[in-house]
Amino acid sequence: MDKNSDQIYIDKVLKGDTNAFAYLINKYKDMAYTLAIKIVKNHEDAEEVAQDSFLKAYEKLDSFKGNSKFSTWLYTIVYRNAITKIRKKNIATSDIDDYVMDNYSEGSEFPQIEAIKNGEQQKYVREAINRLPEKDALLITLFYMNESSVEEIEQITNLTQSNIKVKLFRARKKLNTELSFLLKEEVKTIL
Repeated sequence: MDKNSDQIYIDKVLKGDTNAFAYLINKYKDMAYTLAIKIVKNHEDAEEVAQDSFLKAYEKLDSFKGNSKFSTWLYTIVYRNAITKIRKKNIATSDIDDYVMDNYSEGSEFPQIEAIKNGEQQKYVREAINRLPEKDALLITLFYMNESSVEEIEQITNLTQSNIKVKLFRARKKLNTELSFLLKEEVKTIL
């Protein structure tokens, strides 16, 4: 249903109703900015990346074929623009090797991550995510906050599914460590 409502507005834009694109911007601007800030780590740069991404999406909207959700297509643009921004600033990124693949599982091995759902506790989760390296924060944000599938993340980041699973496994471990540090006794009561 969501995909269909997006397609209605996409069709309107393609037929010349440029104001219909405002619906898509309003719907996706928060997550686009969130993804950008996780990568570029600077509010001004994140705003620029998000704006440039929407502009590029508008200009290339006729190339959107509907093979994936519009959000996946848009977040791919955001991701690539953010990476380009980082490369232009010569920020080094580190690669992660794949030897942990056998230890990955779709379910969480850290129930405290699943248990933290509301109010003050969400503040700690956001703070813990912000303390993660940029790629880990991005993957956690896409997978848990945006509820993107591994396949959608593959399209957005151009990483292989196995690499995404490994990195998600490691990111969850790092998030668990950060949460343990931030919550100390609270984590013990959740378990």
